[in-house]
Amino acid sequence: MNARGRLATLTDVTELTESSLGSVPMFRGKAEQKLLERGLDPARLPPGQYLTEKWPVLHAGDVPQTDLATWDFTVFGEVEEPLRLGWDEFTALPRTESMQDIHCVTRWSRFDAQFAGVHWRELAKLARPKPSARFVVAHAEQGFTSNVPLEYLEDDDALLATHADGEPLTPEHGWPLRLVIPRKYFWKSAKWLRGIELRATDEPGFWERYGYHNDADYWKEDRYSF
Repeated sequence: MNARGRLATLTDVTELTESSLGSVPMFRGKAEQKLLERGLDPARLPPGQYLTEKWPVLHAGDVPQTDLATWDFTVFGEVEEPLRLGWDEFTALPRTESMQDIHCVTRWSRFDAQFAGVHWRELAKLARPKPSARFVVAHAEQGFTSNVPLEYLEDDDALLATHADGEPLTPEHGWPLRLVIPRKYFWKSAKWLRGIELRATDEPGFWERYGYHNDADYWKEDRYSF
């Protein structure tokens, strides 16, 4: 199925879910009640979302095959020193951990997801972003891209993650490397990451070109641009 077809399918699923629940306020009430029953703060759940302990798998295309012996990661664009790192070089960089809630545009949310990997600041020390760098395009396998303002990559909770919940990422969730961007719907957190491009101007990513909202703010329900 092509990307446009997948977008239509996901949209159909969302509409069906809302229809079967009767109304968004009813959906919200049930979702909040379940959180209260578990002793969780309903204020953590963005509008239109429901909590799951699972980590659903959604992506366009097949899971890529990766050989770490030939894998590399690049940083380019508005930088003084473009980088190309092999897997051993990348994983030798200082590491950090982050715990955060993640929220998918298809309406599931997962609380207290744990990630470990390399923070952008470690790469920025080597690549030295130019003053003109204001936006990021994440480049992943199979031509997938996602875009955010640079400030979101600089966030303390942002990561170039190799591990989730104490284990290496699984192939379905982006092994060997995925982006983790806080405060955005999770499609911005590109799987199978291969490079970071810094830009002076914004450029829509893969899903944005097929109708997803460029801002992806889950508190504002920035799901689609149509």
